[in-house]
Amino acid sequence: METGFTKWIIVVTVVLCCLLELIDTSIVNVALTQMMGNLSATQQEVSWVVASYAIANVIVIPMTGFLAEQFGRRNYYFASVVIFTLASMACGQSTNIWELVAFRFIQGIGGGALMATSQSILIDTFPPKQLPLGQALFGMGVIIGPTIGPTLGGYIVDNYDWPWIFYVNVPVGILASIFTLTFIRDPERIKNAIPRPLREIDWAGIFLLILGVGSLQYVLEQGETKDWFEDPLINFFTACSAVGIIGFIWRELTAEKPIVDLRVLGKSRNLAVGAFLSFVLGFGLFASIFIFPIFTQRILGFTAAQTGFLLLPGALASGFMMPLIGRALQAGIPQKYMIPVGFIIFFFFTFWMSGKISPTAGESDFFWPLMVRGVGLGLIFLPITTMSLAGLQGKDAGQAAGITGMIRQLGGSFGVAIVGTYLERSLAQNRNSLSANISLYNGETVQRIQAFTQNFMSKGFPLEQARQQAYAALQGILMKQTSLITYSQIFTALGIFFLACLPLILLVKRVKVVGKISMDAH
Repeated sequence: METGFTKWIIVVTVVLCCLLELIDTSIVNVALTQMMGNLSATQQEVSWVVASYAIANVIVIPMTGFLAEQFGRRNYYFASVVIFTLASMACGQSTNIWELVAFRFIQGIGGGALMATSQSILIDTFPPKQLPLGQALFGMGVIIGPTIGPTLGGYIVDNYDWPWIFYVNVPVGILASIFTLTFIRDPERIKNAIPRPLREIDWAGIFLLILGVGSLQYVLEQGETKDWFEDPLINFFTACSAVGIIGFIWRELTAEKPIVDLRVLGKSRNLAVGAFLSFVLGFGLFASIFIFPIFTQRILGFTAAQTGFLLLPGALASGFMMPLIGRALQAGIPQKYMIPVGFIIFFFFTFWMSGKISPTAGESDFFWPLMVRGVGLGLIFLPITTMSLAGLQGKDAGQAAGITGMIRQLGGSFGVAIVGTYLERSLAQNRNSLSANISLYNGETVQRIQAFTQNFMSKGFPLEQARQQAYAALQGILMKQTSLITYSQIFTALGIFFLACLPLILLVKRVKVVGKISMDAH
């Protein structure tokens, strides 16, 4: 157990690494168009820059407990920081799209370890009574990282060039590497652990994990681009994910020394419920951060930097809430009371946002709803995390951290995939519904076209060209109205999803002493 200056240096190190990992899940999104031009890539090819990182992440996260035990947690953490830093430099140096995709995959391998391992380091760094504070600091990175990614990315793309979204990782990575070697120590249980011989490693479990989760992540990342099950490759990887996941579950439940011990889910009902709630949290966190920039940039004409700065106060509100929630937990307020409040606040955010969707909305209209979102997510994340790991010790806690981290990541991928698909298909359906009311036999339609035509003629356009411009203007109004209805529906649906998950809180057992949370976690 560390104290004083060393403890806070460790905190700074792991929170920075956690932030880096999560920022890189979203920072590239605002730079994809520039990458397409500079690397002569198509839209489909450049989408792999995002997908490769996510696939590597979701494969590595559940294995972090085993890898920390096998190689020593400090060694594994240091190697992961180095891999992430070197891959970031290589990404910026890439000369073609497939080089960039390959280095992003390697970056994802290094980054995947930073989440679960950072959490376990904080657990071992803080004494029992201060554990909620340690978890709160970790939560700041989880909530703030995906939100400030577009902000930072938008600023860099607007003022510099896309390689700098990777170069900014390098100095932080170097500093984190030095601090890791200097200040982080393995607890006695890891120092004394005997690594498994190669023949005893669960190679079948590793293969099935890569096949199942990797294929599922590919389907979620690429499904909308390839029109889902109309594409043979999506069908193939869907089958691979089903075979891999079913085989992985069977293998890990029956193997003597599994790579990911799923039996830990049966040891704690709170962990099982917490795992599902982590999925819901990931779904809401990433889906809302995905759809809002699309709306502001496509419909309202905001720049990437404008959108990013608009999201920043809400992210900071989440960060501000974390220590307060940690103290509340430390004071004995049950998680099962906080989580429903967070869900209801998040629902209020989505309901408020659905009412704010309009063609005249400005930055000030979204400030307070996004602040409410930040408060709601703060009330959800920390109670779920502490509840999930409470009462688990040693290897069980390390496995639980990896499982919940993977499920939260998959929840985010499902959220983005489902919302993206819903957006495109609802746009088409709503457009067809509204188009039924527009006809040359409709008096209001004719009057609107005539008014537009007269307006364009008054600006010097000849009659035929003015009429064509009038039709185009009417089509533009139709498309904008369709978009507004669709985005409003999406926010409402997100809120209903959160409300529908509320009954799960009834399954949570009260944890009386927060300070006993998995002190022996990996």
